[in-house]
Amino acid sequence: MKKIVLLIATCFSGIICFSQKIDDLINVKEVERIERVLSADDLQGRKTFSPGIDKAASFIAGEFQKSGLQFFNGLGSYRQEFSMIKTRFISATGNFDGQALDSRNVIAFTTTAEIKFNDQSGYGVAKIAAGSNFNSEVFKYIQDTKNTLVIVDTSFSKNFGRLTRFKRESFKSDRNVVFVLSATTPSKYEFEIKHEITENKLANVVGVIPGKSKKNEYVVFSGHYDHLGIGKPTAEGDSIYNGANDDAAGTTAVILLAKYFAKLNNNERTLIFVAFTAEEIGGHGSTYFSKQLQPEQVMAMFNIEMIGTESKWGTNSAYITGYEKTDMGKILQANLTGSKFRFEPDPYPDQKLFYRSDNATLAALGVPAHTISTSKMDSEKFYHSADDEIETLDMANMTEIIKSIALSSTSIVSGKDTPTRVVKEN
Repeated sequence: MKKIVLLIATCFSGIICFSQKIDDLINVKEVERIERVLSADDLQGRKTFSPGIDKAASFIAGEFQKSGLQFFNGLGSYRQEFSMIKTRFISATGNFDGQALDSRNVIAFTTTAEIKFNDQSGYGVAKIAAGSNFNSEVFKYIQDTKNTLVIVDTSFSKNFGRLTRFKRESFKSDRNVVFVLSATTPSKYEFEIKHEITENKLANVVGVIPGKSKKNEYVVFSGHYDHLGIGKPTAEGDSIYNGANDDAAGTTAVILLAKYFAKLNNNERTLIFVAFTAEEIGGHGSTYFSKQLQPEQVMAMFNIEMIGTESKWGTNSAYITGYEKTDMGKILQANLTGSKFRFEPDPYPDQKLFYRSDNATLAALGVPAHTISTSKMDSEKFYHSADDEIETLDMANMTEIIKSIALSSTSIVSGKDTPTRVVKEN
């Protein structure tokens, strides 16, 4: 009898300690402290490439350092730096079998200022034939990893100029794809193409807690720390888009989850905590980050976006985008058995949110990567406005959401549960 009483007392004591630990680390005071820094006016809306976003990155890195996180993937700091390349066309000369080409019929996707190549340069030659799905074929070759000359059938002459719309900022690469509008495929060709190159540096902020027994299995917790910067003043004269909910709230969650799991120090899988840059201008931060991982090693991704307001169901609830695509939501809810908190399926399927946030790149590669949010996307009053400030957030509810993410992820972090994979898109 004494042994049974002792066992019950020990278990009860452990539950109290566990509860106390999460409340000590994730509480309203801490949530507000971090959120207030990230959404402050002096960060000037954390626009990509601005001094304000650099200040935010330094703050996040400082919080990761205080939690004792390690650097990611051989980096020398918490900053995962990379460059985006913007090109401005200058000139293009070329010929097919000795016949000069009109420069208007040559469009190159490159991050190199000057490229010269011919039929002896090892380029692959491909063709977008009449009747093909033009956009689909263009995307296929843009995403290819090889140097390619793509002959576009003249039946697409009205569409050809639209290729320039696909020429967005991209990562630095030695790979070139050159599209030529032509009715023939040459046996010999030669090109010289020049662009003006502008290089802009960005940085994700990443920290790691190595796993104990499953170091090569990763669980990612993420949010984006960029926002829109300074815009048109409101009637009250406020021009700073603080982005308190979008997505200082998600970044706050990532910082506190890192602190919590570092203190627990019992994760069997390796945990990666990342604040992404450049989400608002195309998801460049998460795209670059995803390229540094083997997707089959990522067991789950918790992307956290806009959790500062109540969901459509009220407090103690949040939704998971792409809920039906894996069983991750069911695992999370099972770990919250007895709790009043609920994870619901995304109530806004028409908005296709699953592929509109930083989870998208890894999800497309099969990773059970989901975004957790409470944002009422059909009626969120302060979304992308100068009024998205800390005073509009429900700190108590936000705290409970962060705690629920921590507790619901327990069996995935420990390696007990592994969510099913997302079916890859063709």
